[in-house]
Amino acid sequence: MDSTKFYTKKEASSERRAFYDRLKVQNAAPLWEVLGDLVRTDPRTSCQPTLWRYDEVRPFIMEAGTLITAEEAERRVLILENPGFSGGSRVTQSLYAGLQLIMPGEIAHSHRHATSALRFVLEGEGAYTAVDGERVTMKPGDFILTPSWTYHDHGNPGSDPVVWLDGLDIPITNFFDTSFAERYPDRSQPVARHEGDALARYGSGMLPLEYKPPRLSAPMVAYSYARSRDALERMATSQAPDPRHGVKMQYTNPATGGYPLPTMGAFLQLLPKGFAGQPYRSTDATVFCVAEGSGSSTIGDRTFTWGRRDIFVVPSWHPVAHHARDESVVFSFSDRPAQKALGLWREDI
Repeated sequence: MDSTKFYTKKEASSERRAFYDRLKVQNAAPLWEVLGDLVRTDPRTSCQPTLWRYDEVRPFIMEAGTLITAEEAERRVLILENPGFSGGSRVTQSLYAGLQLIMPGEIAHSHRHATSALRFVLEGEGAYTAVDGERVTMKPGDFILTPSWTYHDHGNPGSDPVVWLDGLDIPITNFFDTSFAERYPDRSQPVARHEGDALARYGSGMLPLEYKPPRLSAPMVAYSYARSRDALERMATSQAPDPRHGVKMQYTNPATGGYPLPTMGAFLQLLPKGFAGQPYRSTDATVFCVAEGSGSSTIGDRTFTWGRRDIFVVPSWHPVAHHARDESVVFSFSDRPAQKALGLWREDI
């Protein structure tokens, strides 16, 4: 008997099978034949622990830059596809991830869509992303938001290629059949506010008088790596590291204290040199990206070694233990806010 199943079906008699055949004509089926697969005592996922080594994937990203323009591609992105969802454009059951490249002199046409997006900059400086009328210069380690239905475009007036990690809630949006998208009439949207405007208005511990959030997502456009890294460092000097997470913080919506996007949460953690983390598991399958350092993570019975810019996935309810060879900083994102909003999220510590 499969202990992970809530109900185990019995072998169907010929009389029952004949009954099921007649039910099928009515577009109906017996629940008791599938109940053990639908309602389980533990989560079951097709998502697989997977690691992408940036140094191995990077040549393909750069080759794509010679094969197709940003204008032709709309967005020049290599999808990070979990082998458990082959052909499904998913990094986890509910999320999409990809590596996006913008070459010097290029502009990625302004558009908007119902899906929410986040970016974590991996390589290069000089490019910008524009969101809802504000441009932000991108630097490695910066965390950038593109809330649902906000116009956004990218440009690179600099001299170096720029690459970042994209995270989107495409599978969630498509699950509800609520995907909409449209292009802005011009290649770039008008710049309506000076760079840093959102930070000044919402990121200083203050808000405009009687501020009322216009949407569920954070009003911030970008969270600089320098500021976030400094916050981690200050925490590390004032408290002992958590035995599972090291020193870990979550990005927040400064207007509400909640998550920056209603469907996706993002986190940054510092693992001290020599850190040997205890196993931890939760129901939100999580995408990790190494900003600094090197080490390894044991996911279930598999151990993956990682270095700077490498990306790996921990599936739902899979125990993970992080080990840091050098002092390391790791970014991550997951669908935790959506699970919490529905009362489904659970952790095991």
